[in-house]
Amino acid sequence: MNRDALAPLRLPSYRAWLAGRATSAFGNSIAPIALAFAVLDISDSPRDLGLVVGARTLVNVIFLLFGGVLADRMPKHALMVGASLAAFASQAVVAAAVLTDTATIPMLIVIGAFNGMVGAVAFPASSAIVPQLIPAEMRQQGNALGRLSLNAATILGAPVGGILAGSIGPGWGIAVDATTFLLAGVFFSLIRLPRKEPVASTEKQSIVHDLRTGWTEFRSRTWLWAVVIGFCVVNAAMVGGFAVLGPVVADDSIGRELWGFVLAAETAGMIIGALIFLRLRVRRLLLLGVVATAFEAVPLFVLGVRPHFVLMVFAGFLAGVTIEQFAIAWETTVQEHVPSDKLARVYSYDMVGSMLAVPLGQVAVGPLAEAFGLEATLVGLSALIVLAVVGMLCSRDVRHLEHALPEPEAPVVKESAA
Repeated sequence: MNRDALAPLRLPSYRAWLAGRATSAFGNSIAPIALAFAVLDISDSPRDLGLVVGARTLVNVIFLLFGGVLADRMPKHALMVGASLAAFASQAVVAAAVLTDTATIPMLIVIGAFNGMVGAVAFPASSAIVPQLIPAEMRQQGNALGRLSLNAATILGAPVGGILAGSIGPGWGIAVDATTFLLAGVFFSLIRLPRKEPVASTEKQSIVHDLRTGWTEFRSRTWLWAVVIGFCVVNAAMVGGFAVLGPVVADDSIGRELWGFVLAAETAGMIIGALIFLRLRVRRLLLLGVVATAFEAVPLFVLGVRPHFVLMVFAGFLAGVTIEQFAIAWETTVQEHVPSDKLARVYSYDMVGSMLAVPLGQVAVGPLAEAFGLEATLVGLSALIVLAVVGMLCSRDVRHLEHALPEPEAPVVKESAA
C-alpha cells in the first residue's frame, strides 16, 4: 500500500505542484488569524471584521468564472506563477501598513478585494491541473497526498499565526504569508507539463461561449449542482461562524495564542483523514463525503455552547477527520466524471456556487450575533449545516454515484503482498 500511495511523488512536476501548494497553504493558515486580530486591534468590531473578509470573498466569487475560462485557455502553471507573485506584492503592502500602524479598515477591504481577484485566477487552475500531472490510476492517491501536504502545512501555520498575533503582532504573520507566496511562485515555475494542454476547439471561441459550455457541463450532472448548492450553505455557516465569530469568542475566552492551536487541531484531523483515505476503497465516494460533512456542525455548536479549550480541540479534530473524506472524494469524483478540457470551467462554477453565500454570511454574522447573541447565532449555524447535508442526500444521484475507476485503484494483490 505504501508504494502505491506514494507513487505520484515519483513525478517531478507533481512534486513541484505539491511543494507550491504546501508553501502557500502554510502562509494562508497564518494570514486569516493575523488579519482577524489586526482588524480587531483597529476597531474591535465583528462587523468590521466581517466586511474585510467578506470583501475578499465577494470579489473572488465574481471573478471565479473568468478564472476558469483563463485556466482552460492558458497554461495553468503560468497562471499559478503570476497569481502567486501578485499575492506576494499585495500581502507585503498589508504587512507594511499593519506594522507601521497606518492600516485602516477601508484599505484592508480594498486590498482584500484585490486578493480575492488573484485567488479567482489561481484556484481553478491549481485544481484542474492535477489530471495533467498524474495518470488516472494514481488520481485518488495524488489527491490524497495533495490534501495531506496542504493540511500538514496548515497545522504548522495555524499555531504560528496565533503565536505571532499574540506575541509580536499580527503584522509579522501577514509578512510571513507574503513570503510564502513568493516561494510558491518559484515552485510552480518548475512545473513541466508532460503533454500539451487539451483545447476544446482549434478555433478561438468567445469568453461567453466558453462560459456557456462550462455551464452545460455543470448543470447536466445532478450530483454536481446538488452538492454545490448544499455547500453554498455549509461554507457560509462555517466561514461566518469560525472566521468571524471564532476570533471574537477566542478573544473573550481562551486567548489568541490558543485559538491558533484550535485551528491546528482541525487540520491535524484532516491529516488523519487523508491518511485514512489513502487506504479507502469505497464505491460510493461521494455519498461517504456528504454524510461526513454533517460533523462540521460540531465545532460551531461547541464554540457557541461551551467554548472550553479541550472541547474545542476535540471538536475541531473530529470535524477535520470527517470533512477530509468529503474534500478528497469530491476532488476525485469531479476529476473522474468531467472532461479534462472543461474541468477548470466546471471547477469555477463549483467554486462560485459553493461560495456564493459566503460573503453574505461573513457580513451578516456580526449583526446577527449583536442582535441574538453569540451562542444563539453559533448554534443556529450548526443546525443550518445539518439541514444542508440532509438536503444534499435527498438527491438520488448523490446517494448512488459510483467510483469511476474501482479496479485500477484497488490493487488487492499488491496490498496483500505488502
